[in-house]
Amino acid sequence: MKRTMLVLALMLVSTGAALAQMGSTRVTAQVPFDFVLRDKAVPAGELTVQSAIMSGVLLIQNADAKVSVLSLPQMDETKKPAGSCVLVFHRYNNRYFLSEIKIEGSKIAYRIPESKAEAELRAQNVTANKEVILASLE
Repeated sequence: MKRTMLVLALMLVSTGAALAQMGSTRVTAQVPFDFVLRDKAVPAGELTVQSAIMSGVLLIQNADAKVSVLSLPQMDETKKPAGSCVLVFHRYNNRYFLSEIKIEGSKIAYRIPESKAEAELRAQNVTANKEVILASLE
């Protein structure tokens, strides 16, 4: 039990440290299509991503549509830093799901947990394509 608690504590610390690199960084992008984020529909428009007050959590929002979602991403370290800020979406036919956020100059890729709807499409063997939207730092 103590070992499990220690592993969980280390995971939270490393997650917080990775998001601390994001610091007050705010990423914005114009997303030209509606998409799903954690089982919530998000309309097309300006999307902002930033580290939330609680460490380890991203705040992803479309302020014009008054849609905000908190997400606890999985962080994966890449071999080389990202060359630009991007939002990566999985596209199944005409449905889009936010799957990853990369920050220019960072080796950390923030992977968004899969929604129930995306898991169902994947289970039906629907082919997914990647759509990449360029973003900018503020």
